[in-house]
Amino acid sequence: MTLPAHPIVLIPARLASTRLPGKPLADIHGEPMIVQVWHRAMEADLGPVVVACAEVEIAEAIEKAGGQAVLTRPDHPSGSDRIYEALQAVDPQGRHDAVINLQGDLPTLDPGIVRATFAPLADDAVDMATAVCEITDDEERTNPNVVKAVVGFSPDQDIGRALYFSRATVPAGTGPLYHHIGLYAYRRAALERFVSLPPGVLEGREKLEQLRALENGMRIDAARVDTVPLGVDTPADLERARNLLR
Repeated sequence: MTLPAHPIVLIPARLASTRLPGKPLADIHGEPMIVQVWHRAMEADLGPVVVACAEVEIAEAIEKAGGQAVLTRPDHPSGSDRIYEALQAVDPQGRHDAVINLQGDLPTLDPGIVRATFAPLADDAVDMATAVCEITDDEERTNPNVVKAVVGFSPDQDIGRALYFSRATVPAGTGPLYHHIGLYAYRRAALERFVSLPPGVLEGREKLEQLRALENGMRIDAARVDTVPLGVDTPADLERARNLLR
């Protein structure tokens, strides 16, 4: 079992945000937030990093910082569709055998979490990989905005097979619950298959895109990590990110 040899990190980004308009360009210590995320991705040191942009303003910010950006259609329904278009543009020859999909609103992300998310792909049977963190806040156990991953980790393992994802409090019984972190690593063929699939029944019910993969027999493994990265969705989140990076 060996990891894919030539991964690429793709960061989808668009300006449309109802709670924080222009979010990718929000200033954090003199740099747009999307540039801070690009820095974290570069620090993970897994491969080249490309930002898949819906607007030229984002591309200009990344290129000014010395990074690489690709303009994509503004009307993609999901980040997965956006990164797939970008992948075809930057690597039409198919050199990159794995893709890490990194959200563009995680400016304080620990690069170690990115590397941990990639690690499950060392198992040839795994199509996609993601990350989870044990829930320690009781409020999160019942909060539908906190997505739970159902993973049965063996006592001595930090990688396990994801059996389901839900906004409900699952699984039942005594034991830990896991907060799903929305980072993904795909084998290239798995990403190509995923974006070709129609939306799933459970995906529509839970409003969770990853269920499309499970409904179609794809295997997702999850890496257990110690912290949940701060996702910036509101002005208060933005101020927290500024404080953390100060």
